[in-house]
Amino acid sequence: MIPRHQTILFIVLAAASIIMGAVLWNQLRRAHERLLQGQSNASTQAPAVAPAEQATLLVASDADNSMTPRILSLPLPQNPEARAHAILGKLFDLYSAPDAMHPVPGGAASISQVFFVPITSANGNGAQNGSELAVVNLTSAFAGGHPSGLEAESLTVLSICATLNANFPRVTEVRFLVDGQSRPTLAGHADLTRTYLTAEAVPTEGAHP
Repeated sequence: MIPRHQTILFIVLAAASIIMGAVLWNQLRRAHERLLQGQSNASTQAPAVAPAEQATLLVASDADNSMTPRILSLPLPQNPEARAHAILGKLFDLYSAPDAMHPVPGGAASISQVFFVPITSANGNGAQNGSELAVVNLTSAFAGGHPSGLEAESLTVLSICATLNANFPRVTEVRFLVDGQSRPTLAGHADLTRTYLTAEAVPTEGAHP
């Protein structure tokens, strides 16, 4: 016979799992609705002329599997989602450069969309806690051309998360889509079905991700 306290514990854990699953499903549903609303690629593109501002990019290096902050002056729009699109586009441009320390083809065109979804609290009352989920919609061409390997793929994913964390403090979670659809992995290894916490992607001083 199962002890009463273990039965209670099982019920509590099951209820918590259901609530967290419902919260995650709601976030993904809202993200999918944003895609269906017809947000065009142009809506997240930086305008031809925009004020130059400082942005912090966490740039990956395959040499020692690390990420290094790099502060650049970029023309950035005021709209947060367009701003995120421009910043990540620059990060991808660095990766497609001939002398890239983390060579990945595609450049800024690899980012189809970036948009933010408010995160609701897990208590089920629909209240928002001020944090946001960033949904990064990559192109299938980028995913298809990305070098395969756990370290290379993880560095790309984590550098995106860390760069978003550095420039958008309210973004605490990141989800990835490819051509608007869920994809199991980036190029066979890095899991794209999970939600990434931006705080976990930020390397501490002297440490590797």
